[in-house]
Amino acid sequence: MDISDIAKKLGLSDSKHIIRKAAELRRLCDVQFDSSAIGVGEICKAIICLEIAASGWEEVIFDRPTVIKLSGMSEKAYNRSLNAMQNGLGVKTKLDIRELGIRFGCVRLIPFVQKGLSLYKGRFLAALPASRRTSADFTRPVFTAVAFYLCAKKHKLKIDMLKLIEVCGTSESEFFSVSTSMKDLCHDVFGILKEKKDPKDVKGN
Repeated sequence: MDISDIAKKLGLSDSKHIIRKAAELRRLCDVQFDSSAIGVGEICKAIICLEIAASGWEEVIFDRPTVIKLSGMSEKAYNRSLNAMQNGLGVKTKLDIRELGIRFGCVRLIPFVQKGLSLYKGRFLAALPASRRTSADFTRPVFTAVAFYLCAKKHKLKIDMLKLIEVCGTSESEFFSVSTSMKDLCHDVFGILKEKKDPKDVKGN
């Protein structure tokens, strides 16, 4: 089964630019490392390349149940393979807030997560010396994942934290570290702390 056939099953047959990008990623993968060494078969490799290729396009949302079924793996194993291939290819994928909302059944959280992230970035940067502001990196998926989780807690919605950590490809320690920083700086958005802390007292990432 080639990439075009898999794309058709995922409803991406009209997204020629994504199919071309996925094919490029697959060739790059074959050159740079042996995917079978990390337990990723040919079909799963093609699916993961499609997901990585589609991650930069907000209008494209993967059908997770179909993806998992086609891969022949459990969701946990698939996420682990996805993270391993991203690391092997040296690529970063953007964690889309809308996709998280759909995947975890919390679409109504999207505007709250967007607001919380925006506020956190502003306050975090304001607490840094001017010389360090340009080097602050908020592109890592962990920031989106933590904001999503904290918003869910505030609205009393149950989210599987471990599953979320797997999806964003981070570690528990990094997740908790960002969570602490975000709760301290944005207590008014996430409703966690009783008192507001001065941003300058909160250590940065």
